[in-house]
Amino acid sequence: MRRFLRPGHDPVRERLKRDLFQFNKTVEHGFPHQPSALGYSPFLRLMAIGTRSGAIKLYGAPGVEFMGLHEENNTVMQIHFIPDQCQLVTLLDDNSLHLWSLKQHGGTSELREENRFTLKGPPGSPPSATQVTAVLPHSSREVLYLGTESGNIFVVELPSFRVLEDRTITPEAVLQRIPEDNCNRRSCELVEALREHPKNPDQILIGYSRGLIVLWDLQNNKATHHFLGSQQLENLYWQRDGSKFISCHYDGSYSQWPVSSDNRQAEPLENTVPYGPFPCKAISKIYWQTTKNGLPYIIFQGGMPRASYGDRHSISVIHGSQQTAFDFTSRVIDFFIIFSSDPAAEFDDPSALVVLAEEELVVIDLKSAGWPAVHPPYLASLHCSAITCSHHVSNIPLKLWERIISAGSKQNIHYSSMPWPIDGGTNIAPDPPQRDLLLTGHEDGTVRFWDASGVCLHLLYKLSTVRVFLTDADPNDNMNTLGEDEWPPLRKVGTFDPYSDDPRLGIQKIYLCKYSGYLAVAGTAGQVLVMELNDEDAEHVVDHAEADLLQDQEGYRWKGHEKLKTRDGPVRFEAGFQPFVLVQCQPPAVVTSLALHSEWRLVAFGTSHGFGLFDHQQKRLVFVKCTLHPSDQLALEGPLSRVKSLKKSLRQSFRRIRRSRVSSRKRRGGGGNASEVQEANAKFDQDVLQEMELAPVQRKIEARSAEDSFTGFVRTLYFADTFLRDSSRHCPSLWAGTNGGTVYAFCLRVPPAERRMDEPVRAEQAKEIQLMHRAPVVGILVLDGRSTPLPEPLEVAHDLSKSPDMQGSHQLLVVSEEQFKVFTLPKVSSKLKLKLTALEGCRVRKVTVANFGSCKTDDYSENDLAVLTNLGDIQIISLPFLKLQIRYPCIRKEDVSGIASCVFTKYGQGFYLISPSEFERFSLSTKWLVEPRCVVDMPEVTTNNHVHKPGTENAARKS
Repeated sequence: MRRFLRPGHDPVRERLKRDLFQFNKTVEHGFPHQPSALGYSPFLRLMAIGTRSGAIKLYGAPGVEFMGLHEENNTVMQIHFIPDQCQLVTLLDDNSLHLWSLKQHGGTSELREENRFTLKGPPGSPPSATQVTAVLPHSSREVLYLGTESGNIFVVELPSFRVLEDRTITPEAVLQRIPEDNCNRRSCELVEALREHPKNPDQILIGYSRGLIVLWDLQNNKATHHFLGSQQLENLYWQRDGSKFISCHYDGSYSQWPVSSDNRQAEPLENTVPYGPFPCKAISKIYWQTTKNGLPYIIFQGGMPRASYGDRHSISVIHGSQQTAFDFTSRVIDFFIIFSSDPAAEFDDPSALVVLAEEELVVIDLKSAGWPAVHPPYLASLHCSAITCSHHVSNIPLKLWERIISAGSKQNIHYSSMPWPIDGGTNIAPDPPQRDLLLTGHEDGTVRFWDASGVCLHLLYKLSTVRVFLTDADPNDNMNTLGEDEWPPLRKVGTFDPYSDDPRLGIQKIYLCKYSGYLAVAGTAGQVLVMELNDEDAEHVVDHAEADLLQDQEGYRWKGHEKLKTRDGPVRFEAGFQPFVLVQCQPPAVVTSLALHSEWRLVAFGTSHGFGLFDHQQKRLVFVKCTLHPSDQLALEGPLSRVKSLKKSLRQSFRRIRRSRVSSRKRRGGGGNASEVQEANAKFDQDVLQEMELAPVQRKIEARSAEDSFTGFVRTLYFADTFLRDSSRHCPSLWAGTNGGTVYAFCLRVPPAERRMDEPVRAEQAKEIQLMHRAPVVGILVLDGRSTPLPEPLEVAHDLSKSPDMQGSHQLLVVSEEQFKVFTLPKVSSKLKLKLTALEGCRVRKVTVANFGSCKTDDYSENDLAVLTNLGDIQIISLPFLKLQIRYPCIRKEDVSGIASCVFTKYGQGFYLISPSEFERFSLSTKWLVEPRCVVDMPEVTTNNHVHKPGTENAARKS
């Protein structure tokens, strides 16, 4: 009866769990997916980005970040900051307007939605009558001017969003002041731009799509000037002193118009087609920035010749004789210029160009010679080449950290030294308690090292493996080189480059030893590179070795891609991680698992055909083991040519059904052997159930067949110094787990240091464990005599961990997709198990050991398993008793790529991709929490062109 009784909760343990575990999604790292709008406040020095999914993100100084989400999940079309306020307005593609405020709460600022509004026309009017096309927040901070497709300009009160109908500017009112021979009713359709006069807030410039531009007097409600452009209008920009404005047009031209009191109708001073005379693309936005030396900066988007450069995404900067067209690899969403915001300043003196492209943010330093790019401290383009794998390393030693930064600084010499110009707000988060690295492998054969210690994910260093191989592209090619006479003067900027020269270069596995500085990376074509950190450039030969995982077995023929060709002779490498040996797996299949033991100088690697061990000190292969089953034909087809036939899938399905029926008949007619097994199980249950909470009725899980495809796929590799042959002597060992539920254990003989180069490392298979349910093995772990996971290589030598207990008996934990099972060592007898799939109906996708510290005291911490399932749930399971501690929903179960990309840290945090360009960071720990904590204070308004209502100003200061 005891197995049907659930023990009561231990209040002490429940209280401790609250001190240890807490789930939070803390910050999003990377570049927003599908950006659609950009805004900037010179007053707050904050930038806002809106996305197609309705998200809005604000950025200031590094660490100053805010995020909001519109309930409608519609595309954000426009973002406008209210002048001299901690407020902004967003326009969505459903024609709704939303007012957001930055307000302080609990010592930090928060972004909150204050109000929403949709402009409605009279009954029976078409949607175009109120479809907002242009938004102007007036400097009075009291109203918005909304231009529409119908040509009407509505005035909306803030913050109530009440329409002031008596102040609406209609096309009819505009046309009253314009000679009939110059325009007609259609001239005032679709308001393209609204701009407030920089010196007189009672005047606004109205630009209509067909080319008519009107200067409107708000006090007298009349047009004072009108300007007739001959081309379709795209945008307007006032010069600083208000004496002129610039219009840009659909035909790739821009015009400069004078505004004088004695001339109500003016002709343009000049009309320029920068890249004419051939037909050009539209100039969609333009800035005219004045400088002390008299030469203006003219900065505009588009305008390229249609025939030859119509597919380019460019922004041109012209300053005197200097002219550059910055060429982006993705579509330009919007841009702005950072210039002097002091109203008393005589000149603009622009300092930086900030460009939001579809796949990255690029900032150009306009003060330095050559206009170099500025290295961004956040909004990194993680997906500049598609991310293929991730690896997190916690608590990096200071010496290694400094060496990596030094190597990265040598790569960044072409970047500007300008301080980050978007520096609003104050970061009040505490300094990170340790230095953490997130390594991302990419499709183009690069590995990027990111500072993941705090809120800002910052690129420290980029490693490329391409130089080792012969590819179509020459790594010495400089994409930015321009001929002296090249026209247009294009210059490629940004890091986003989605094209890979060869998909075989893709990085699949990464392993970094933070104590020795050794790095192992493995790729799509079976290449395994071992590297060491060098502070100087070097030229040397990379040693090669081949590992034949099929071991000349007959009847197998690889149908996939060929291996990468390697360079002969010495290869020159930049300072940083430099490869010194290449192990090439044969067949050249994707490397599916990788382990590095820097103390023993060994690297283990596995593919869908088997696994091998390589001694990177002596540079010799120790052994290979083929795990291929005779039915594993798919493993020989390779990832780039794999097509699973429908016939084979149906045949396997029918076999499973047949086996299911046969096994059920056998169970119904069970004999004496079955009863003995039942008695043994009952005795085991009585011993263990006292330690485990009883679960609900378990589901029946069908055992998998050895004939299922990819059973030889090596999922995990693990080094351990443990008791493998007998309980009196421990020895180095290598463990491997496969897709077919098999665990292999090899005893290793590693010579002592003084004879390390003279004697070979020897290996001998000691164990082979076959899990009865044949589920894929996703994790292997050895616990010492204190039931503590064995320390990392060299961790004890650096006094960062206690020596493992070699007196008590060790235990082996094998984690499959369906269950957790503890075995005693060296006998490998089953001791304890937790059937996750039978209980929960889910499968393990990722598992790691995490250390959880108490938020109440520094004296207590414990090691637990952090487990991610195929349902997107994260479960924390205790060691060594395998009790479920807590469960959190984290990732949507439909988000297969997000689940596959998840990586846990050593201290209870994690990252997963929520889009190709963004990592979501989460924490399972109460103690280790990295999240934005920042304040945006209301700066003082230095000068005003008009009187503000005291009530409005006081309300703003409270925000």
